[in-house]
Amino acid sequence: MLEGRWKLVILFHLFGGRTLRFSELERAIQGISQKMLIQQLRQMEEDGIVRRIVHHQVPPKVEYCLTAWGQALCPALDALLTWADSKPPAGEATEPR
Repeated sequence: MLEGRWKLVILFHLFGGRTLRFSELERAIQGISQKMLIQQLRQMEEDGIVRRIVHHQVPPKVEYCLTAWGQALCPALDALLTWADSKPPAGEATEPR
């Protein structure tokens, strides 16, 4: 569900109950194509992680936010970030297994 280069980046932008328009996500994530952003958001919507909110107006307005289940990923991803930050510097001896 979280495979791929962009899904975690998208999640981090939506954590904390944030609701962002498609264009805001597109601007916030450097290097992602519009096609890839749409594809990743659709996959996460199908998986129940992201909710798509369509406002029927002109011009069309589409927003994205995390579902409650998607928001529950926050502590797990914070733990992964903490783990990654604890990596010893390159070349430093580590304890054997």
